Amino acid sequence: GDHRDLHSFPTRRSSDLITVERVAINCDDFRIPDNGGNQPEDEPIVVDGPSAYFATLPIKNIVNALHQNGIPAKVSNTAGTFVCNHLMYGVCHYAAQKGNIKAGFMHIPYLPSQVVDKPNQPSMAVETVRATLETIVHVLAHGESYAAQNITYTTPHE
Repeated sequence: GDHRDLHSFPTRRSSDLITVERVAINCDDFRIPDNGGNQPEDEPIVVDGPSAYFATLPIKNIVNALHQNGIPAKVSNTAGTFVCNHLMYGVCHYAAQKGNIKAGFMHIPYLPSQVVDKPNQPSMAVETVRATLETIVHVLAHGESYAAQNITYTTPHE
C-alpha cells in the first residue's frame, strides 16, 4: 500500500540490545551539554505542542519479529530527556503535522569498532544491525503479525 514511515536509529551507550522506543515527551532537560554546547533545562521542544507523542510504528510487532530472527530487542518506555527524546519528539511531531506518516525511534548498540578502546562496553555486530534494519523494513512493508516470545534478559536494561 501507499504508506510512509519515519524511523531514527541512533546508538545507545551501555546496551547490548535493540531498544524500540514507545514515547517521547515534550521536554528538553539535558544533564550535560549536547555536541553543540546546548544544555536546556525543563524547556519544551515544541512550544504549545502535545505533552507527548507515542510511536505510531508497530513497536511490539517489530520487537517480536526481531526475537524470531534471533536479535535481542525490547520496547523502551522512555527516550529520556536528552537528544534522543528531542529527535524522536521532533520526528513524531513532523509526522503528526504531515499526516499519513508512521513514526518511531530505535536505539542500536555501538558497533564493535566503536568500542575498541572502551573495555566492557557492549556492542553489536554490524551484520546483526543490518539484519535488524532488514527485519524492520520487512515488518513495515508486509504488515505481518509476529507472536510474542517469552524472553527475559538477565542483565538490567533501561
